[in-house]
Amino acid sequence: MMNNSGLAGKTALVTGGSRGIGRAVSLALAAEGVAVAINYVANDEAAEETRTAVAAQGIDCHTYKADVSDAGQVNRMIEAIEADLGPVDLLVTNAGYGALEEHGKLSFETWRWMMSVNADGTFLPVAALASGMAERGYGRIVCVASIAALRARPALISYSAAKAAVISFARSCSEVFAPNVRINCVAPGLIDTDLGSEVGPDASAKMIAATPLKRIGQPEEIADAVVFLLSDRSSYISGQTLAVSGGRVTVP
Repeated sequence: MMNNSGLAGKTALVTGGSRGIGRAVSLALAAEGVAVAINYVANDEAAEETRTAVAAQGIDCHTYKADVSDAGQVNRMIEAIEADLGPVDLLVTNAGYGALEEHGKLSFETWRWMMSVNADGTFLPVAALASGMAERGYGRIVCVASIAALRARPALISYSAAKAAVISFARSCSEVFAPNVRINCVAPGLIDTDLGSEVGPDASAKMIAATPLKRIGQPEEIADAVVFLLSDRSSYISGQTLAVSGGRVTVP
């Protein structure tokens, strides 16, 4: 149901928008009356399923296959989006990936991979869109980070560093592109997605036990936080990181 979010009639780009958190964000934005451009990199079937679900709400929705860590592909994607839907008002940089690392063994290959997917994949869409938003006098950006960026993660050193880079980048950009463009981050904890399941049942059980709310999060709960930060309900919030983690960020 549409409300006082101020989002109706806007156009959004959601990177990594076909599955998991991205799919939930795409559907939540559609419920607010937002036209949605869904970016994905590989899974055509998932992208079409999400597009169909968004379109079923009577919302204009298109899918765009592109690697957001590749500048050329990002620029071509945005050109296509603007031709189909007009200028992008809202950006959610959700595309990302995590990889566990063997304790005490650092891999430069993994480091470069995590930085490319997570940090470059955030930088390039923001860099391509933020200036235009500022010139038009309106823009809202939410970057999906992780609580891994907010606390020690011995098995996720490269991933946590990449997500910390996302947070620092967004914080600095929030000042550069102010006052008419607001930029914030959400930092999810363990979420019930394909990526979340890759930690394995034993690690997942330990993480849930260490979470004050004693459960795994749902993609829709992250989507609610994203929509809040995009909406007029957060009109005096910029440069911040909202942890949506069942309280886990507050404990060792």
